[in-house]
Amino acid sequence: MAQLDNLEKPRNNSIKKDAASERKLNFLEKLYFPEILKALAYTFKQMFKPRVTMEYPEEKWDPPAIFRGRPVLVEDNGQERCVACGLCARACPPLAISMQASETEDPKERYPTFFEINMLRCIYCGLCEEVCPEEAIVMSKDYDITFKSREEAIYDKSKLMIPKEELKERLDYLKEYRNRQFGQFWNFPEENNIHAVRPRDENWDTGLSLVDMLEEKNAEDTKSKSTN
Repeated sequence: MAQLDNLEKPRNNSIKKDAASERKLNFLEKLYFPEILKALAYTFKQMFKPRVTMEYPEEKWDPPAIFRGRPVLVEDNGQERCVACGLCARACPPLAISMQASETEDPKERYPTFFEINMLRCIYCGLCEEVCPEEAIVMSKDYDITFKSREEAIYDKSKLMIPKEELKERLDYLKEYRNRQFGQFWNFPEENNIHAVRPRDENWDTGLSLVDMLEEKNAEDTKSKSTN
C-alpha cells in the first residue's frame, strides 16, 4: 500500500533510547524514591498550614457583590419595581420565568399580578438582570437553596420580593458596572423616577453618537473650567 504524502511522519519515537526528545534519567531518578519523598514532604508541609476550608453549614460563605445567586425581585417602597414588560421571560434561556401583567393607576402603569420563577430550570446566567430596564430583578447572594418537592421549587412573588435595602450592595455594583460608560455624562439620580434608576433626561438625544457625546462633554468641561 502506497504511503500518503500529506501525512506527517513521526519525528521522535519514545521507544527508541536515542530519541532526541527523551530525557536521560540518572540512577536515583530511575528508583523514583527521591520524587516520592519530595511529594511526601510537600504533603506534610501543607498539613501544618492554617486551614482555609469553611465548616459548612456552620460557617457560610459571604459572596462578593459580583456573585450571581438566585434571582429576586426588588421591593421598593412596599411594592415591586417590576412593570411586567416581559423582557426577562423572553431573555431567559431555559424559560424559567413566567408572569401576567395588569394595569394600575400608579405612575408605572403596569405591574405583575403574578410572577414565578422555576428554580429547577434557572441556570443563574443573569440575563434577566441584564435586560431588565427597571433594575427590578437582580441576582442575590442566596446560593443555599433546597427543595423537598417540585412544587416548592416554584418561587412566587412572596418568595422573590426582597427589600432594596437588603440588596444595596448588588444594586450599587450594578450602577457602577452599567453606568461606567454613561456615568461620565450623567449621574442617574433616583429621585426623578420612583421605579427606575435611569433618568428620563430631557436633554437626552438618541441621535448623538458616542463620539458626539464625548465632544459635547469635553466642550462642557472646558467651558466650566474657563468660568471657574
